[in-house]
Amino acid sequence: MFYEANPIAIAIFLAFVGFVLGISFYFARKAKSAEGYFAAGGSIHWFVNGIAFAGDYLSAASFLGICGLIATMGYDGFLYSIGYLAGWVVALFVVAEPMKRLGKYTFTDALDSKFNSKGIQLMAAISTLAVSLFYLIPQMVGAGVLVTPLLGLPHWMGVCMVGAIVITIVATAGMTSTTYVQFLKGGLLIIFSTVITVMVLNRGLSTEPRPETFVPRTIAASSVEAVASVEYHEKTYVKVVEDGRANWWIAEGDQLIEAQSKVETAAGETLYNGAPKEDKMFKSVGLVNKLQLPDGQVETGSVGPLEYLSTIQDSEIVRYPKDAVAKFDHDGDHVKVFVPEVTAGADLMVPGQYFKTKTKMGKLNFISLMLALFFGTASLPHVLIRYYTVPSQRDARKSTIVAIGGIGFFYVLTLFIGFGAMTLGVIDVESGNMSAPLLAKAFGIFLFSIISAIAFATVLGTVSGLIVATSGAIAHDLMDNYMGIQMNDKQKVMAGKIAAFAVGIVAIILGIAFKGMNVAFLVGWAFAVAASANLPSIVMLLFWKKTTAKGIAWSIGVGMVSALGIILTSPDMYAQFGFKGTSFHSLNQPGIVSIPLSFITLVIASLMTQKDNEGLEDIR
Repeated sequence: MFYEANPIAIAIFLAFVGFVLGISFYFARKAKSAEGYFAAGGSIHWFVNGIAFAGDYLSAASFLGICGLIATMGYDGFLYSIGYLAGWVVALFVVAEPMKRLGKYTFTDALDSKFNSKGIQLMAAISTLAVSLFYLIPQMVGAGVLVTPLLGLPHWMGVCMVGAIVITIVATAGMTSTTYVQFLKGGLLIIFSTVITVMVLNRGLSTEPRPETFVPRTIAASSVEAVASVEYHEKTYVKVVEDGRANWWIAEGDQLIEAQSKVETAAGETLYNGAPKEDKMFKSVGLVNKLQLPDGQVETGSVGPLEYLSTIQDSEIVRYPKDAVAKFDHDGDHVKVFVPEVTAGADLMVPGQYFKTKTKMGKLNFISLMLALFFGTASLPHVLIRYYTVPSQRDARKSTIVAIGGIGFFYVLTLFIGFGAMTLGVIDVESGNMSAPLLAKAFGIFLFSIISAIAFATVLGTVSGLIVATSGAIAHDLMDNYMGIQMNDKQKVMAGKIAAFAVGIVAIILGIAFKGMNVAFLVGWAFAVAASANLPSIVMLLFWKKTTAKGIAWSIGVGMVSALGIILTSPDMYAQFGFKGTSFHSLNQPGIVSIPLSFITLVIASLMTQKDNEGLEDIR
């Protein structure tokens, strides 16, 4: 899709980023001690921490990824919202107070509070690094996605920009500035998402396209000059010359349906819908005469939330789903055709468009993902360390309740934002991740600028929390505890800052490498690794008195390695990097294998090492 930078958007964006950096520099003076740097000195108010929880958790996956999946796949995208929210039940009733009671700076502190085990210190620190890096990937991908339409910069520059800003935030003030950045963007994200939802409902549904959209046409095959045709995956694609311009259409019987196309020619030129980029022919998707409203309506006018959803259920909608992209070569040209698909609204309101639950493997992947989302929340290191920023266990529980309220309300809004993008014709066929910002743009450049700046701050806040978690794992868990390097507070903070810089560089590289993948899908991987490596140890430590240090260490290692092994050899990983041949298996989501395997490993290893627990205090 063609994007053009807007001066108003740039000004608002720069002002917002400047304000965020100002917060960071202000709190830098208060982060001299290790406790101040890694845990904000345990002085954050429970309500501020609760909104910061929401700000941390409502990452690029929630705002960009989920809204994008709903906009392209319907209700299946909302299942991510349900899974993310359900995970907070485990966080509230299982880990909130114990994490505060047992830990000091990091997740490792809590696991090792009873044992003082080198094995736990090493494996938990490695797990924190692995989970955080996997969670960093979608955040950085989301950053690149945002910067392209907002500033007119390429994806890689957006990733580098986020990396530089976040490294500055973390290296100056650590958890204190990170908390207030998350508090600010969490509150603003909920407020302005509500504004967009109200505007979507106020506009209602209409079959008329917006003027700047690409409107597919249907013509008789006999009325144009077809110069070539290609059979690809049981569809016929026809190269048509119309008014001297060659473009690719989709053949259905004796009719041709115009579709968006992007062609890299043998001569090295890239054509968008048969024209060079400067012609601006590659646009959002229009839905004229394709959004079929019930009872022959042309528009509904203002509607309520339930009426809006029921009207969509009774309509027919043209979508450009992510998996409906034809890629083939012809006479040296690399052709990519984005295939429109007419779908009944009733089918969009039930699972099945994204999760192929009609097949056994589809059902297995779906169950596996839901297990990861439900158990992953309470296992994410950057979420767990936030319990150390409040003064007491009671405050930890209260802040969790505030987080659930804010997060739950936002996830309800994602349903309307996603369907609003789908029905208003603002989909970027190359990246569903841009659905929410482009929906805001349909209501004016000012709202688009605010939403994009908030979305960018969303990435900043989450990445900051992740890098604080990883720097704590390196400086506190590995260097101080595991390696026994004696450091005073000043040295520990410096080590954390150096670690933050190194992790930030790695995050930039990964964000560029995974360009184009849906960020909600990528976060599902991070949740799977967290649930596999961390949750069994947390649960069994709290509820099974026979748990041993070796059981925890082995459980973390097996859960992490099995989850990463399945992910790295999955069909989606092969597709992302263009590996030839088929993957070793058909499982994209590892949780259904790796989570039980981690539990089983902990039980077996603990039963074999019961002598290690003699004389240890029960911490439950």
